Amino acid sequence: MSKLKYISIFLVAVLLFYSCTKKFDKINTDPNNPSSVPPSNLLAFSIQDFGAHLWDSWGDIDEPESYSGHIGKIQYIDESRYQFRPGTVENMWTYCYRELKSLQVAINQAKDQNNTNLQGAAMVMQAYIWQIATDRWRDIPYTEALAADSGKIAPAYTTQETIYPALLSQLKDANTLLAQNNGSIGDGDLLFGNDATKWQKFCNSLRLRMAIRISNVAPTVAKATIEEITGNATANPIITDNTDNAYLMWPGAGTGTILTSEPWYTALFLGSRADNYAVGAPLINILLQYNDNRITVFATHPPNDATNSIYRGTPIGPTGSVAPGGINNYSRIGERFSGDPTGFTPFLGAAEVQFILAEAAAKGWNAGTTAAVAYNKGIDLSFAENGVDVGNYKTTANVVWNGDIKRIYLQKWIALYKNGHEAWAESRRTDVPLLPPAAGSPYTGHNRPPFRYPYPDSETRLNEKNSAPYVAKAKDNYWGQQMWWDTRTGVQ
Repeated sequence: MSKLKYISIFLVAVLLFYSCTKKFDKINTDPNNPSSVPPSNLLAFSIQDFGAHLWDSWGDIDEPESYSGHIGKIQYIDESRYQFRPGTVENMWTYCYRELKSLQVAINQAKDQNNTNLQGAAMVMQAYIWQIATDRWRDIPYTEALAADSGKIAPAYTTQETIYPALLSQLKDANTLLAQNNGSIGDGDLLFGNDATKWQKFCNSLRLRMAIRISNVAPTVAKATIEEITGNATANPIITDNTDNAYLMWPGAGTGTILTSEPWYTALFLGSRADNYAVGAPLINILLQYNDNRITVFATHPPNDATNSIYRGTPIGPTGSVAPGGINNYSRIGERFSGDPTGFTPFLGAAEVQFILAEAAAKGWNAGTTAAVAYNKGIDLSFAENGVDVGNYKTTANVVWNGDIKRIYLQKWIALYKNGHEAWAESRRTDVPLLPPAAGSPYTGHNRPPFRYPYPDSETRLNEKNSAPYVAKAKDNYWGQQMWWDTRTGVQ
């Protein structure tokens, strides 16, 4: 990140307005522009701004959802073919660090006020954003990234191998703070309405997510983390029901804007981009193969289906200016996910937690449940969340639990629909389902979708000394060095 941008992010995050001189501070103080912002307000800003930008068409649908096989572009296909816009990459980087700095200020202020609930909530949200950022870029500025106010405007990079354990430690500390239940999170709690217990559940569920993510490269750490959580449910509560989901619900007030309406709705309806996207062929084909009735909620019938009986997914990143056969040939995104201004942005949900526990149990760890029970509960929760009767789905040949851990991976990937960040990460970790690269990609010699996201140009121009060794590890921007937790072999 550029030196100027780090300074800018710091200034925006803390929202401080300094008078021109100390001598005339009273004269130069504007009562309408406060010199500090309550930490609860900073928490609200961070939740809303991250949800609005990292989960909209630019931050989620165009790329992570496309890389995961959930959704593809059917016209203006560039992003699905890995032809990125440098400005979008810059923006994603900026949004992450803007929120991270705002949350650090909130953490510091809440600590000074001895408000452990607010401090803990801000620490959880910050760890969550750090996780999304490192899973997107891998090695990033971390230990020095938020220190622009102390003169660090060209921060060193930290490896993902270091970031993940540090975040697990931060979350453990946050859980301890939230357990004290001291102080009010305030109106800034846009996720849980000032409910510290639900923040504690989000905290420990995020610990589970991060632990299972690194379970193939740091099994000792992963096992210890998961067994600590499941071994004491009272001290380490987790999300177990859809009513506790860490979902940002949008007010959708008035005619709708980016500040009030759910971001997919904003993009697909307010932004007139509905005809740019369709549900991906990998997802549609699996749902059809498994006779999975969630397809009725995930997707619509193609516009050219006069019988209203067909579902057809688009190939991801095809050649040509539009998808084969024309844009009316493909199923659009279902109403629940794209057509509701008061819809949801899914940070972390109950179904995902159960699939994490199922995998841990399948590995032979003490998950507080069995793999079969958690696997079936994850399916139940996903169907219930989507308002679909599960029927005999769990007993069908392709779905019934038979000890094959890949079945956990696949059901988790399906349940993560609309959570492109996690679906992309899981597909990189597990190779389930097995996804090919985009047919229309300008980059040759690759046999999988992207491993990573491009670094912003500002890092190579203005923080070159620190970024250069890490930028060099990428190949064709998207491939090269794999994520620390990506243990696949033979991929390129």
